[in-house]
Amino acid sequence: MKEREEPESGGGSLSSFFSPARAFSLREVRWFELDWHVLLIALGLLALGLVFVRAIADADLAAGRSGFSFARHFQKLVLTLPAVLLALAVRPRWLRRNAWTIYGVCLALLAVVMFVGGSRNGSQRWIPLPVGFDLQPSELAKLGVIVMLARVLYRNRLERARDWAPPIAIALLPMGLVALQPDLGTALSIVPITLGMLFVAGARASVLLRFLVGAAIVAVCVWQFQIGVHDYQLQRVHTWIDGFRAQDLIDARGGPAFHSYHARVAIGNGGLFGQGLGAGVANQTGYLPERDCDSIFAVVAEELGLAGTLGLLGAYGLMIALMMGSASAIRDRFSRLAAGGVACYFGAQLFINVGVNLGLIPMTGITLPLFSTGGSSMLVTFLALGLFLGLSSHHEPSLDRDSFRT
Repeated sequence: MKEREEPESGGGSLSSFFSPARAFSLREVRWFELDWHVLLIALGLLALGLVFVRAIADADLAAGRSGFSFARHFQKLVLTLPAVLLALAVRPRWLRRNAWTIYGVCLALLAVVMFVGGSRNGSQRWIPLPVGFDLQPSELAKLGVIVMLARVLYRNRLERARDWAPPIAIALLPMGLVALQPDLGTALSIVPITLGMLFVAGARASVLLRFLVGAAIVAVCVWQFQIGVHDYQLQRVHTWIDGFRAQDLIDARGGPAFHSYHARVAIGNGGLFGQGLGAGVANQTGYLPERDCDSIFAVVAEELGLAGTLGLLGAYGLMIALMMGSASAIRDRFSRLAAGGVACYFGAQLFINVGVNLGLIPMTGITLPLFSTGGSSMLVTFLALGLFLGLSSHHEPSLDRDSFRT
């Protein structure tokens, strides 16, 4: 019998996009097949993250420092947590048909932020919102790329050279807009998500390796000839390279290596079993920048020690592995690709955040999912988690070619 593929138009209409009945449905969720183990691990990590964030806030309060407010962080959590249920209810078919619209909205927000966004630390990345936190479109863009890549790769088997152009263009466009903010770190975080989804879609590892080699050559040329990069970005690369030599890192601890030096000091101070909750040097002195957000892993490593940190990384690794395993079992190709993309999102965020704090990759501002503070980061993390749970448990008939695989 010839395999049939479900007929589909190129994109959803606006009436379909704004119709809640077509977009959301909890009745079609197979609750007994929901990945409860993934949800429980995620909630456990979220709860542990709250404990550490509260300890950071208490340390600031005890030392009389004007740190962040735990109450405000908890308010953001309450505002964004319902996104899990909202994304869980999204119909996979609606998501596939409206992928172009979702992707277009993400691109529009990236363009709008250049004109109306608030500027912090030399970058214009945030759109002020009246709900308690500012929206960072570059975080939403990651989800937009996942959904759009899944839509394009739904029929694209990457069998010919020209098949590679659409997915690469889909990733490069938002990367370019994010890099203009400028936010090169967040832009580059889209790369592992894209490569992971291409692999899930059937791309050969040898081809992906060539892309990585080519990207590395381009990166070296950009760094060597200083093309299209800012001075502070070049400084970060120089600091990272020098940081592999202990004496150079120590010598620069009062200048460009301040952040990376204190992150590694905190991690090394953890020892085997840690200094105890709230008792680490990072919390006691407050010297470590962004310790509630980008550098929270260093705080965890100091206060839990090697044993506790390995347990934390094991929990993240288990959650991501379970996500990949569940995604591979989904018969509908679009849902499988999107669910796999969400797993890649969590894996990329984890790897970059941990790698930055350990000094394995240059300094950049990427949050640790389910742990770090930040309204936009929490919103996108919860949307991604809910999207994964919904894609793996929705019951909708599908006649695409992969549905007949054994």
